[in-house]
Amino acid sequence: MNPKVFIAKPVPREVFDYVSENCDCKMWDSDDDIPKDVLFDELRDAEGLLTSGTKIDSELLSHAPNLKVVSNISVGYNNFDLKEMKKRGVLGTNTPYVLDDTVADLIFGLILSSARRIAELDRYVKQGKWNKGDNENLFGIDVHHSVIGIIGMGRIGEKVAKRAKFGFDMDIIYHNRHKKTKIENKLGAKYVELDELLRKSDYIVLMTPLTKETEHMISYNEFNLMKKTSIFINASRGKTVDEAALIDALTCGKIFAAGLDVFTNEPIEKDSHLLKMDNVVTVPHIGSATYRTRLDMAKVASKNLVQVLLGKKPQNIVTELKD
Repeated sequence: MNPKVFIAKPVPREVFDYVSENCDCKMWDSDDDIPKDVLFDELRDAEGLLTSGTKIDSELLSHAPNLKVVSNISVGYNNFDLKEMKKRGVLGTNTPYVLDDTVADLIFGLILSSARRIAELDRYVKQGKWNKGDNENLFGIDVHHSVIGIIGMGRIGEKVAKRAKFGFDMDIIYHNRHKKTKIENKLGAKYVELDELLRKSDYIVLMTPLTKETEHMISYNEFNLMKKTSIFINASRGKTVDEAALIDALTCGKIFAAGLDVFTNEPIEKDSHLLKMDNVVTVPHIGSATYRTRLDMAKVASKNLVQVLLGKKPQNIVTELKD
């Protein structure tokens, strides 16, 4: 008898077919979030759950007594209650590597859009405000031959550094839990303490995972250290930044601009001050959102799921749940 699996969000047909070849599979086929009571009902007999962002906590696990694996269609897994999953013997997997280049592309899109005020000036032209003659009020900031500071030199951070070095002739400084000698040798990156990075960088890219240690790691003190001409980019997790401090920094001219893919609350509140600022570029948490990459992520996640249920060891068990 095939193991029972529930897919808690729509996935491409080829992914559903692959899981169905190996498992007794059902899927929530709606773009709306699945209601909690429906999800819990579907999990009563399920051994596997394929999802992205569903909160895996004691409440959910108490309704899923047969669950063996939760496969996240994402790199991040802060939706996992790791302690509870470990206690119940439930494996968790994720999808690293396949989205690194795609997210790095978006980060540079945010850098360029913020520096050259592309989104703001697009609105300016479309609103019929463009007149002949240069207007210094529309000037931006150069990206090339500037200093980029990367906080969190993981896989995506390295991809960003590579683009900075070879695409824009930028000097690279970084702060990380551990020094990355190979990256330093390959890209000429220099390790510095966080305060030094904040003081020296023209572009500050935050790429740390969300943990107890990194929550609000960028707050009032950190923004006070930045250059008034600096641009802050966050494509990690919203709660790594104190949003009130960010709004203060942008309002008071402590920094020049910000490019944001993530927010404290998602979707962002419709009355957020961030949405009223011309010097803020906002996108709806779409770092990995291209057709090809999302398909590849779903393929990896489904393979992780099926491998566990067939008694094999998947490639991408999250670190904290490895034996």
